[in-house]
Amino acid sequence: MALKHYNPTSPARRGLVLVDKSSLWKGGPIKALTEGKKKTGGRNNKGHVTSRGIAGGHKQRYRLIDFKRRNWDIEGTVERIEYDPNRTAFIALISYGEGDVTYIIAPQRLAVGDKVIAGKKTDVKPGNAMELGQMPVGTIVHNVEMKPGKGGQIARSAGTYVQVVGRDRGMVIVRLNSGEQRYIHANCMATVGAVSNPDNANQTLAKAGRSRWLGRRPLTRGVAKNPVDHPHGGGEGRTSGGRHPVTPWGKPTKGARTRSNKSTDKMIIRSRHAKKKR
Repeated sequence: MALKHYNPTSPARRGLVLVDKSSLWKGGPIKALTEGKKKTGGRNNKGHVTSRGIAGGHKQRYRLIDFKRRNWDIEGTVERIEYDPNRTAFIALISYGEGDVTYIIAPQRLAVGDKVIAGKKTDVKPGNAMELGQMPVGTIVHNVEMKPGKGGQIARSAGTYVQVVGRDRGMVIVRLNSGEQRYIHANCMATVGAVSNPDNANQTLAKAGRSRWLGRRPLTRGVAKNPVDHPHGGGEGRTSGGRHPVTPWGKPTKGARTRSNKSTDKMIIRSRHAKKKR
């Protein structure tokens, strides 16, 4: 996919850069593979805002994606590549014959008419899924399971991928985009290739309204507020806050570590925060 640049025929078009979606399916999704999706506006069941910066946005239907890839040893054909409003990656409609269809995350270099298959061990080609323990070292994969049978959790966003870098006693060592290296059980499934739409990060929305269509509300900086509203607020003239960055509730932010999962920390070999050797 290439980037699409627009002529400055209006202020909203000046600087607009979007991903060219002309090669994607023009129609709607398979209705049986979708379900309704309700907007929360960032509110919980009591009406309190628990996720700030969320409201509005275009109405969406959720596409049911096959993250598990458990149709083993049944060859499927790529019917079409579609846009999915719920994620940055594109999705592919796979037909297994006799009306059996499913959506998967589309990898790069997957085209309409290509054949894909999932199994314990398959050919190393984009769209095929197999167990991590059967993949050659150096393979680029996505949609990686963390627990066998749970479904892919790692590397599902546009342009992301994970690289298999080694094996050790029934475990596979993988390197994530963040630089983290970790163990994953060899029986976990993964799909070959990097996720589609790598140019998603290079888009320029060019106007606030386009962000609102995506459900993103404006953010007021803490230093622009009054002391009653934010810990960074107040001061005579413009200030930089005068303290280490905190949230509106005084909790450390911008670099403060919030990750706390002792059950999986032991699987990390090299932290994403490890200092790089110069």
